[in-house]
Amino acid sequence: MTYPILITGASRGLGAALALQLAQKFHVIAVAKTAGGLEELDDRIQASGGQATLAPLDITDVNAVRHLCRSIHDRWGGLQIWAHCAIHAAPLSPANCIDSRDWDKSIKLNVTTTGMLIPNVAPLLHDNGKAIFFDDPCGGEKFFGSYGATKAAQIALAKSWQAETVKTSPKVEIITPAPMPTATRARFYPGEDRSALTSCDSEAARITTALDLFAQA
Repeated sequence: MTYPILITGASRGLGAALALQLAQKFHVIAVAKTAGGLEELDDRIQASGGQATLAPLDITDVNAVRHLCRSIHDRWGGLQIWAHCAIHAAPLSPANCIDSRDWDKSIKLNVTTTGMLIPNVAPLLHDNGKAIFFDDPCGGEKFFGSYGATKAAQIALAKSWQAETVKTSPKVEIITPAPMPTATRARFYPGEDRSALTSCDSEAARITTALDLFAQA
């Protein structure tokens, strides 16, 4: 039996591109806070012959996440892949000028929520299941204090889980995507020549091949 895949942060950017790519072989459960983005993604998935279940919810809400995971268990019995693409990209700022609200949002989504999602999603991943995290190594760079620190903390948590599951399951993958013309990157590099960047669709195809994700189907 092939279980569905779960993508958190699926409404745009790499998350949406991965959902479209993986919908060729899997049923996709697409999670994001923005219902409009999910509906646009669903149109693209259906046009390509795939199927998706849309879950417009706030993943920082532990009760909503628990309800989602229970629903996945009851309907499908588990997951094949979980790809965690959700991130809060706080504006660039000197460390001594970080806005407290952006700092709180960064910690809540990038760190606290990841720490809540792992124990809730992990029981759904079977012996050959995979959990995928996406690194963006800018911790310690000037003006990246809020985003860089919390992204580094997220990946440190993923690495611990990866080390803990070497001889068990699921297989935890951490990959660093190529620079893409995403909304997140545009906040950091607003004047950048976006034509020189790798498209999200191309990067999703590369990641799918590099991690041999279709072999899971």
